[in-house]
Amino acid sequence: MTEREHIGLSELEMVLDEVFRDRERVTRREVYGRASEHLHLPADILAHLNELPIGPYTRAELTEAVNDVIRERGEQNSLGLLRMPG
Repeated sequence: MTEREHIGLSELEMVLDEVFRDRERVTRREVYGRASEHLHLPADILAHLNELPIGPYTRAELTEAVNDVIRERGEQNSLGLLRMPG
């Protein structure tokens, strides 16, 4: 995993912490909106969010959905996966 990719996943986890801070469920649009405010989040990470189905997600559901996109792209070895909340 490159430094840029590591920063991207770390930054995305910070976004998820923020968006789920006081909410049980969020939409893809809410996560994307918050993510786009983060200057260190690479555009390719934002593209992963665009591939998610629309709908409300819990933190665990969203984490798994993003990880599914990463696996479908075959990037799990180079990019890594988000840590499951817990």
